[in-house]
Amino acid sequence: ATGPDGEAREDAFVADITGLLGNLTGWPPHHKVIVRKEPLHPRYVKDASDYEKKHNKRYQTFATNTRRRQPAWLDCRHRSHARVELGIRDSKAGGLGLFPSQELKVNQAWLLAVALATDLRAWLQLLALEGELARATPKTLRYRFLHVPAVLVHGQRRRRL
Repeated sequence: ATGPDGEAREDAFVADITGLLGNLTGWPPHHKVIVRKEPLHPRYVKDASDYEKKHNKRYQTFATNTRRRQPAWLDCRHRSHARVELGIRDSKAGGLGLFPSQELKVNQAWLLAVALATDLRAWLQLLALEGELARATPKTLRYRFLHVPAVLVHGQRRRRL
């Protein structure tokens, strides 16, 4: 298996296990099942199965219909695509899946607003936030920024927040 820099990792492995699964009825022709084994990262311990915790390894599998590529290349392509899916998930949380009207023009304007909001959130996280908030989901950012408790205080002929 390769790391984020494209270099081989000594502690991670990728294999094509399609032949080990036997005769899969209804399985499309030329599909492969690829498995990746790597050390269990502390971030994923709470989601790990008992087997993964016991062996301190994390296992991931995916299926593909790409024919002529090595398992390591397929794994690298699959992991890079996972980042795209996170962006889609965050966009849906920001209103991408909620069309306000049955009119095409209104929905086009809505999608433009959602795309702008997604870009602004991404730039905010890249340029202004650090640590946990730099990787936070839109829901977490809403609760941390917009739902901050405040009290309006009157005194000395002034109002203070």
